[in-house]
Amino acid sequence: MYFPYLRGRQYELLAIGELIDNNLLNDHVIPVVEPVKLSFTLIHVMEKFIKAKHPIAIISNPAVGNFILDWKDIGEKSKETSYKNKFIGLYKEEQIIKSVIMKNDINTTFDSWEKNGVNRDQFSLIVNINRDFLDMYGEMFKVSPKYVLIPDESAFKRKVRDNKVLFNDRFQKKSRNVDYQESVDEFFSDDHLYYQEDGFVGFSDYSVIGSEYSEAGFAPYAVVIHIVYFAADRTLRIRHFVSDSNNDISNPALKYYEALQKLKDWYSTKEHQVNETMGLNTFLKHYKGKSYSGLGTIKKLSLMHHLELMGKYLAEVK
Repeated sequence: MYFPYLRGRQYELLAIGELIDNNLLNDHVIPVVEPVKLSFTLIHVMEKFIKAKHPIAIISNPAVGNFILDWKDIGEKSKETSYKNKFIGLYKEEQIIKSVIMKNDINTTFDSWEKNGVNRDQFSLIVNINRDFLDMYGEMFKVSPKYVLIPDESAFKRKVRDNKVLFNDRFQKKSRNVDYQESVDEFFSDDHLYYQEDGFVGFSDYSVIGSEYSEAGFAPYAVVIHIVYFAADRTLRIRHFVSDSNNDISNPALKYYEALQKLKDWYSTKEHQVNETMGLNTFLKHYKGKSYSGLGTIKKLSLMHHLELMGKYLAEVK
């Protein structure tokens, strides 16, 4: 079972929403969303998953973003009030996996949700990555929840005996997009090969986004496309396609086309084992049509490709 961990930014939500709409998110792939904003898109995606009867985990006490502030500061007659009420109603649905992060506010979170009709026993996914809360975890959960996301460290594996999900950041993020030129093709992960024999019920990562979170946007000097693919030994590798005209921030559409040219050339050689996916095919259509829809779309398509790819793999080996 694969649990891609997403931060709930617009392009991440749109990615999983489009996969659900096109029936391309395999049952073995359960997204975990740490929402950074109480938004229409978040509500809409939750509705899509409920309608499709596909589980999705939603963190109720996110550690980054403005979700908690949005939740607390909503005015009585604002549009966000309707979002909050809708979120509370949707959160009770069966397809929504009630989820929390082990941190200082966890008891407050449980108390708040009990007032809204969701008791703490219904929370079945725990993100447990801070050693300072390991003892609290042991005291709170005498019986292990259904899924417990932990890093691959002995301290966590000693405390969390059952239902462990291996949780790592496998994306080697560079400080600048142009720096991906230094290692255009590199190892990504082999968690999917060994998680079961290592005693885990699933594996989780931050996909091709990485764990670093920043709310500040910027215009990059270089545009890069990240494509995950299977090597001959079935490990995952990642290929970075970087633009050439990287001296300034002008003409991002040209930069995108330069990156697409490299992707198209690589894909055409067939010196890889990359499977066709909706995300990859859309990149190739953008190349053919010389279209550009913004940096968020690039991240969305790379994410869609990764999640669909993993779903196909897990369907084959189940």
